[in-house]
Amino acid sequence: MDKRTQLGKECVEYFRGNRVFDRLLRGFREKYASYGYFAGTVVLRGVSAEELESLEGFFQKSFHGQKSVSVSASQFERMLKNSRFGEISPREVLESYFQEEMAGKKELKEARELEERRRWRQTCEELARCYEKTPAAAWIEEMVHEKGSCFPYVWKRCREDVRNDFENVKRGLTDGCKMRATLELGARILNAFPYRREGVEYLAVFAAMLTGNPHAFDDGTRDGQLLWQLVRWNHERDDEEAPIFPALQKNRLYLAAGILRDDVSNDVMLSGILAYGPDEKSHAGMAGFLAEGEMVRVPLSVIAKWRRVACPRNEIYIVENPSVYAMLCGREKSGRAFMCMNGQPRLSAVLMLDLLAVSGIKVYYGGDFDPEGLLIAWKIKRYYKGALAYWHMSVEDYEKSKSGKRISPRRMKMLGRIKDVELRETVEAVRRAGVAGYQENIWEAYR
Repeated sequence: MDKRTQLGKECVEYFRGNRVFDRLLRGFREKYASYGYFAGTVVLRGVSAEELESLEGFFQKSFHGQKSVSVSASQFERMLKNSRFGEISPREVLESYFQEEMAGKKELKEARELEERRRWRQTCEELARCYEKTPAAAWIEEMVHEKGSCFPYVWKRCREDVRNDFENVKRGLTDGCKMRATLELGARILNAFPYRREGVEYLAVFAAMLTGNPHAFDDGTRDGQLLWQLVRWNHERDDEEAPIFPALQKNRLYLAAGILRDDVSNDVMLSGILAYGPDEKSHAGMAGFLAEGEMVRVPLSVIAKWRRVACPRNEIYIVENPSVYAMLCGREKSGRAFMCMNGQPRLSAVLMLDLLAVSGIKVYYGGDFDPEGLLIAWKIKRYYKGALAYWHMSVEDYEKSKSGKRISPRRMKMLGRIKDVELRETVEAVRRAGVAGYQENIWEAYR
C-alpha cells in the first residue's frame, strides 16, 4: 500500500470515528449529486455536545452552545487541506467514504440511460434469436432498432420497470428480468393471435391461455395496454385512414386478431341467409332457419367464424327499425333475405356488411327520416364495398312517413354532415319541415 492510499484510508477512519461526520459527508454527497461538483452548504441540526466537540477539533473553531452548525464546501475544503490529510481532495474523501464514484445528476442520468439502452439491445437481440422464424420476429426486429409504432410504449414501460432497480442492474445484481418478461410477453401474444389458425377466442380465454389470469388483459391493466398496442401494430398496414364507424374500431381491430372483447348484446337479426365457414361447409343452423322461413338473432362470435354468405336472388334488404323488420319477415312469401340494423351499427352488423360485400350481394337499405337515421344510411353506403341502393328513402317516402315530432336545433345540425347526392333532396325536405319521419309509418311500402 503506497503512502497516499494509506493516508486516504486513515482519513476515512478519522471521519468514521464520530457520527456527526457521517451526517456531514452524506449532506455533501447530496450536494455533489445536485451540483455535479463539491459545493453548497450543509446544515447540521440537533447537534450534541459530543458532536460539537468533534467538529471543533476538525474545524479549529468554537461551536459552544450551538444547536445547529452550518458548514460550507469551501470551509470544509480549506480545513481538510490544512489538516494532515491535505493531499486528499473532498471528492476523494466522499468516494472512499461511500465506496462509490461521485457524479452529478446529469452524469448519473446519462450513465443510467446508457445502461438502459445496453440492457434493451442485449435483451432484444437474445429474444430475436429465440423467436426467429416466428410471426413475432418482425416486431422484435423493430424493437432491436428502436423503431415502429409499438416501440415508444414498450420502451417507456420497460424503463419504468428497470429504473426502480437501476442500482442493482448497474452492479450486476439483476439481469433486467422485468424488461425481458415484457418483451417476451409481447412476442408470445403476437405468435398466439387466434386469427393465425383461423380461430376466434374471447379476451378472457386468450388471457388465461397466455398468463393463467383471465383478467390480465382487461382494460386499464398494464398488460391490457400492451395487448392493445400489439393489436394495432399487427393491423396497422391494413387499417383504414379514417374509419367510418370509429366507435367500433377498437373492437374491430381486436377481432381482426381473432379476439372477442364484447359478445354480449352484440348481435344482428337475419332472415333468409345461408352462411359458410373456412371449410366451405354450410352453417347448419342458418340453413335450418332458412328452410323454416324464420328470422334469427346471430351473435358476433358466430358471425366472426363465417367466410361468406348467400342470399336468394343475390340481394338483401336491410332496415333500421326492428318492428318493421319483424313485420317484413312475418309476411314475406317470396323468399327475400332481410337484416335489421337496429339503430347505430354494431360490430356484428358491420361484419355482416363485410361478408355481404365479399359475397357479391346487392344491398337495399331503408332507414328513418331523422338526422340520425339519414346519417346512418349515408355511412352505410360509404362503408359498403359492394352495390347498394337506398330503399324507400325519397322525398315522397319522407312525406308519407312524417310524424309530429319536432327535431331540435342541435340535432338539425347533424344534417350538414351528410354529403350524399342521392339523399340531398330528402335531407333538404327534412330540414325545411323540421319533423322526423319513421319507417313504421310507411311499412306497407316495403312489402
